[in-house]
Amino acid sequence: MQNHDLLTRSLPNTRPCCIFNRMSTITFDTYAFVKRLKAAGFNEVQAEALTSAQKESIDNALVTKDDLRSELVPIKLEIADLKGEMKLIKWMLGFLVAGVATIILKLFVA
Repeated sequence: MQNHDLLTRSLPNTRPCCIFNRMSTITFDTYAFVKRLKAAGFNEVQAEALTSAQKESIDNALVTKDDLRSELVPIKLEIADLKGEMKLIKWMLGFLVAGVATIILKLFVA
């Protein structure tokens, strides 16, 4: 239990079992991570520093719904522009086909 208290002091504002980032949650057992690093030969300070760096990396890697929404707006605008261009191209193609059909009919009828 003493290690748990030491870990909580060295990683403020975190629980040993979870890391929270806005509305997203990822499970990361910091106590078990420190314990595993110490078993691999790291001393307490090194293990805690690496655990802290890992926690920051996870926090920065998470994407929230707001992040996705902000990236989605420009994409939706581009899609709307493309739809408008496609509609214009369809009309132009329709007139082109009608014009060619008219020319062909005049050749055979005249």
